[in-house]
Amino acid sequence: MNTASKILWIAIGVFFTQHTLMAQTPQGRLLDKVIASVDDQPILQSELDAEYQLYQAQDNASKKPTKCQVLENMVINKILLANAAKKEINVKNGEVDRYLKYRMQAILEEVGTEARLEQYIRKPIHVFKEELRKSIREQLTIEKMRDSIIGNITISPIEVQSYFDQLPASDVPFFPATVEAYQLVLFPSIEEQEKKLVIENLASLKTRIQAGESFAVLARQYSEDIGSASNGGELGFWRIGELDSSYEKAALALNPGEISEPVETRFGFHIIQLIEKQKDKYNTRHILLKPLAAKVSIEEAIERINNIRTSILEKQVTFEKAAMSYSQDIATAHQGGLLTGNSEGVQMPVDKLPSDVFFILDKMAPGDVSRPIVFTIDGKQAACIIYLKERIASHQANFGQDYEKIHKLALAYKKQRILNEWIEAAKAKAIIQLEPSYETCHILK
Repeated sequence: MNTASKILWIAIGVFFTQHTLMAQTPQGRLLDKVIASVDDQPILQSELDAEYQLYQAQDNASKKPTKCQVLENMVINKILLANAAKKEINVKNGEVDRYLKYRMQAILEEVGTEARLEQYIRKPIHVFKEELRKSIREQLTIEKMRDSIIGNITISPIEVQSYFDQLPASDVPFFPATVEAYQLVLFPSIEEQEKKLVIENLASLKTRIQAGESFAVLARQYSEDIGSASNGGELGFWRIGELDSSYEKAALALNPGEISEPVETRFGFHIIQLIEKQKDKYNTRHILLKPLAAKVSIEEAIERINNIRTSILEKQVTFEKAAMSYSQDIATAHQGGLLTGNSEGVQMPVDKLPSDVFFILDKMAPGDVSRPIVFTIDGKQAACIIYLKERIASHQANFGQDYEKIHKLALAYKKQRILNEWIEAAKAKAIIQLEPSYETCHILK
């Protein structure tokens, strides 16, 4: 599979319709055939091949399924769809439309344009959308059917305890060391003279570009946005509302090829060139320069944050309330400065911490508030103090300390067991036929 095709497979993901691929001979004769049926609903060889190729294209998959496993999953999905129809489970058109819009945006962000996508799929975009719509409707219906089987299942503390007690020693999960930490950030003031110098430098670069020099070459030489400089300053397509509002306003005011005046954002100052603008997204390149804070301004920020630290240590205010009142880091201030929040809660594994934060926290004990540190945040120098609220050492799971995590594992196990039992019962009632070459897959066992 070439790189372009691989990108397309990954972008389309699980919503890619299996109905779009048909192997052909050079003369155009179809090689497709029915390899299985579920209650007279066929599964084609091309559908299995497409689904299998999708898994093969996913580099992040730890263990890729075999063709037999993929086919069994397709059989189960046919059973779920058939039972959803019997239960009159329907998906609203608006829900399908929302997912279709999301998937098309994701695909086009990878591929670039609709014209390039048509080149890859070798069919008109409207045909592809309708096929994708059908696949999305099926996937959402399957999810609703699964939810009707296991969505309302709960688990009692006694069941959680029983699940944990019956785990073999080798299956008891091991949790890495985690911390709960908070930060309070103050940015030093930038002198107007320094801002003026940066603006003049950007204006000079704009003049050079307008005189014929390459924006991309100058971005590689001068831009302080490390992430985009190596790509000639190009950011790629972003949906409206995703980038800094000042940056976006300036970019959308341009015509393709035009270059903005210097624009200030929280990252520094930019000149922006609009590359392409579509209905709800746009692509730009930029050159970013960051004004430097004077040494005296940094020292003033350190002094101010040290005074706040004293108030915290003297218990005049909690760290969280001080962060909400004074911290200038908009990403964490509204959460009381929480630095380690993630989808699992306020604790974060220490190996996920930025290296500079890790080494600071590594020397702290729970309850400590660090002395002022000078960090670089969003590319700008800042004075910062860090509060370590709690540290949990790496350990094998125990019921008292890790109840919430064990509860999630036990509930997921119970749901999967009940779903498996339902599937086996449904398979026994369904009429499933396999083409002889796939009978060795043992789907009917």
